[in-house]
Amino acid sequence: MGSSIPHLMIFDTTLRDGEQSPGASMTREEKLRIASALERLRVDVIEAGFPIASPDDFAAVRAVAETVRESIVCALARAKGEDIDRAAEALRPAARGRIHTFIATSPIHMERKLGLQPDEVVEQAVWAVRHARQYTDDVEFSPEDAGRSEPDFLCRIVEAVIKAGARTINIPDTVGYNVPEQFGALIGRLIERVPNSDKAIFSVHCHNDLGLAVANSLAAVTQGARQVECTLNGLGERAGNAALEEIVMALRTRRDFYDLELAIDTTQIVPCSRLVSTITGFPVQPNKAIVGANAFAHESGIHQDGVLKSRETYEIMRAQDVGWDTNRLVLGKHSGRNAFRTRLSELGVVLESESEVNEAFQRFKILADRKHEIFDDDLLALVTDVEWSSANEHLQLVSLKVCSETGELPSAEVTLRIDGAERRVVATGAGPVDAVFKAIIKGCDATATLLLYSVNAITSGTDAQGDVTVRLADGAHIVNGQGADVDIIVASAKAYLNALNKLKAPMDRAHPQHGGI
Repeated sequence: MGSSIPHLMIFDTTLRDGEQSPGASMTREEKLRIASALERLRVDVIEAGFPIASPDDFAAVRAVAETVRESIVCALARAKGEDIDRAAEALRPAARGRIHTFIATSPIHMERKLGLQPDEVVEQAVWAVRHARQYTDDVEFSPEDAGRSEPDFLCRIVEAVIKAGARTINIPDTVGYNVPEQFGALIGRLIERVPNSDKAIFSVHCHNDLGLAVANSLAAVTQGARQVECTLNGLGERAGNAALEEIVMALRTRRDFYDLELAIDTTQIVPCSRLVSTITGFPVQPNKAIVGANAFAHESGIHQDGVLKSRETYEIMRAQDVGWDTNRLVLGKHSGRNAFRTRLSELGVVLESESEVNEAFQRFKILADRKHEIFDDDLLALVTDVEWSSANEHLQLVSLKVCSETGELPSAEVTLRIDGAERRVVATGAGPVDAVFKAIIKGCDATATLLLYSVNAITSGTDAQGDVTVRLADGAHIVNGQGADVDIIVASAKAYLNALNKLKAPMDRAHPQHGGI
């Protein structure tokens, strides 16, 4: 007999809505790595992308659909025939596929964005759901900007799309406008007032503009929502989405209150969080709940004394339950190629060619000579560096020499390989990193604007690799570059060149914000 406790579905949209963060655009290979990690995390649904946005997005969704076997793979589509057809084609290889279609329902969106009357919006929504049902029985519908929509109209359109065949009704707070009491009550009223609400699972998708995404989601759960849409690290456009790790651990830690079952393997939370942070270049703040470096740290003497006597005095969950013991020492300079490849596989990393494996292993050996202890995060940073260097050979760092002396203007001598030809340039700057960046700009005639420069230690210790993120903008094209090295100046140069290479790479896709809820 199955459990009588209701199941709450976790719908992860890191690969779709999370990618809408400016600079967080991911390659197909990076999406596959995250999708594999999400499957190990055992999320119920993975929203892989928005196939109509571009051929690249279509290929990424198709690749995830081919790879993931356990989780449902979902594709987003506007309430348009071409969007739905494209989503269905991308999902064709999926073991279990879902089409998620949406149309705006708030007065401001219907009038100013769509230019449609309410009756026309209902008609379009019903048609879209019926069209999607030609491809799959698993159809989800979202009334975009539901948080600012008229409740009576929401009831009307939700009833209509359920009748048309939608089996999941997602209520998004698209602009993060709602507060918990209001949003929870909205979900309760919809479930109570819509006559056929028992024929569908109600879901929520909350944005964090007021810092209330998690609170709004949990309030909805208490009123009957049985799916929560969220992202790892709360990634997403503007202020982000509800954080998966916070939703999951709130429900697990306070199971006495929520009384819901989850399929999630919580020990995979921290590894997944770090993978997403490494790939996107968005660092996790130290005091971030669950996945922040200080989430289980105690500095206060009173707290330390209490934890030593009994962990439960100041900790409501165990660090190892969310995966904090997984970043262990795994390899050293005497480790062989097989052990190296095996550990990468365990981390969900599959290098496509033997040349990439050889380059990654060679870099690992060099790093092991410089850094005594090699952790999982070191390996993930190394692989990310290898994937981009092997895929984008336009700009490469050959050598770097920096002079920084008290009272003197720092200078940098950089040798670049540009499409195979070497070029040596010298520049000065306000600091050593500034001098290096100016030398690179001079060497390759770059015109991009620097939006962000961020440095984080990958692991602990004075020999820790520095993980540098550089965000560059060239017109509407915004990218993140990552670089890792035990020498922070070298890491900075790698990150800047990584971002420039991304700007030079073919962009066969619209910006992810082209559509979303």
